Amino acid sequence: MKLTIEKVLDFNIMRNAKVRTGIDFINESYVHWISVIEMPVENFVRKNEVVLSTAIGCGQDIKLFEEFVKDIIESEATALVIALGKYVFDIPREVIELAESKNFIIIEIPWEVRFADVIENVMKEINSLHYKEREQSEKVQQELLKLILQDTNLNYIAKFVQNHTEAPIIITDQGGIIQGKSNSMKGLEQLWKDYLVKGLIPSKKHVSTLTHDPAFQKFEIINIKDYVLLQLPILQVSGNDQGYIFVVIPFGTSVESFLTPYRAHVLEHLATSIALWFSRKNAIEETKIRIRSDFVQDLAKGAILSQNQANSRAKLLGYNLNCPYICIVGKPENLKDKFQKWKPNYNSFEDWLENMIRYIEEEIFYAAQSLGKQLMVTCHGELLLIYLEVNYKYENNGTSNFLDLVDRRLCNLLPEIIISWGIGNYHEGIKGFEKSYQNAKAALNIGKRKKGAGHRTMYESTKIDRVLLNLGQDKGMLEIIMSTVEPLVQYDKARNAELITTFTTFNECHGNVSQTARELNLHRQSLRYRLRKIESVTGLSLTNPDDLFLLDLSIKTWKLGISE
Repeated sequence: MKLTIEKVLDFNIMRNAKVRTGIDFINESYVHWISVIEMPVENFVRKNEVVLSTAIGCGQDIKLFEEFVKDIIESEATALVIALGKYVFDIPREVIELAESKNFIIIEIPWEVRFADVIENVMKEINSLHYKEREQSEKVQQELLKLILQDTNLNYIAKFVQNHTEAPIIITDQGGIIQGKSNSMKGLEQLWKDYLVKGLIPSKKHVSTLTHDPAFQKFEIINIKDYVLLQLPILQVSGNDQGYIFVVIPFGTSVESFLTPYRAHVLEHLATSIALWFSRKNAIEETKIRIRSDFVQDLAKGAILSQNQANSRAKLLGYNLNCPYICIVGKPENLKDKFQKWKPNYNSFEDWLENMIRYIEEEIFYAAQSLGKQLMVTCHGELLLIYLEVNYKYENNGTSNFLDLVDRRLCNLLPEIIISWGIGNYHEGIKGFEKSYQNAKAALNIGKRKKGAGHRTMYESTKIDRVLLNLGQDKGMLEIIMSTVEPLVQYDKARNAELITTFTTFNECHGNVSQTARELNLHRQSLRYRLRKIESVTGLSLTNPDDLFLLDLSIKTWKLGISE
């Protein structure tokens, strides 16, 4: 419900008015206020205001008249109504041309028409429309509160509001994750996560780009490719954002024409109502998440001693322990680097990290769901802690398929993110959860030491590494290992000679000089020089099987990260 210039011209008081410019726009030019202004204009005119004027002071000075009209146009007024007959008898051609070039409406009225009567008629209509809008928006508010008290889901509430705003509604949490929407918008939803990761949704500016009108100051404008959205915060009692409402502006409609006072009031009522919904939901969800996280961590720590106790707690949380699980731990390695590179619009790395972990957990959940697998997942410090249902006879194949799917999903959501994985063995009984977790952690650490970040390591494949680590725990063995490998380490550090890499490749090629030279892209003579240098630095012979074994054992153990 809006008052247009066309409706104003239908007033009886305006029966002798004449539209001089902008007649094609009178049915789409809206009136929010009306005032009387003479020179100078300065900042006394608001957007969508109708200006009444006698143009006193302009006289016959055309340039002065042009400046006066130009200032009104730049103030984004809706129209200029000029009373002719005393100070101005005819509007100059230059002023008419200026107004036409700006699609601005100028209306002439006879001198006899009293400005007070025009203002009275316009304000009476504006107040009448405002009253009807307030009355209707209050009814919407009452219906919204009923829906909230009835614990109605957000999709239904969003559809209800769309019927009153004539635009799709999206409701999100404070991180921008969609909690409810009025209808399916596949084109927009496909772009949503990408903009979330980059921190472009929600907008954190909190300085409205829309208008200086206080009624609309809470709204932000966000552009997502071809979509234009209005963002309105859902505030906690403390004043902090706990979620957002997004309104998808219909294509071909300007924000200014769409956001009427009525729609603004309805959306504010929605924000207030959803704040109550979020407060209740967050309290419940935070409790559930904490209880589930505590349960999964208690399984991993071996803090649950009884199978019956575990089954009782699992049943209350919706978990099924009557199937085999193995533990997988994952460590995102480079999130801080990506935060600095992507520079998402978040207050801090910690805020962004919290949302990223949530996205990763969500993708892990969907991967398990698509494979029809039971899953328990939480975050433990910097580690993702996962218990995945497997067929224990074929546990390796099951985990590989699962992690393949997780990596594919995360590649789309978080490109370039590196995650290291450790995969435990299956163990029976309630204590098996703790053993599998210890396996997975050991596999993760060994994999990172041997191969670096971004690899998967199965505990089953780390037998030799575990033997070497145990050897490294013996003080006497540690002295032998370090005295053997330390000369090579120091030489490589001083000369950048890569003797350790040379020996490792030489040993993997079973002492074949030609193959080793090809692998290292070295001339045979250069390789032979390095091999002789290894022998001279260590005092060991590469043709002596015992020396070769000792050097290989020492380097492999050293690579696992042992030190004095």
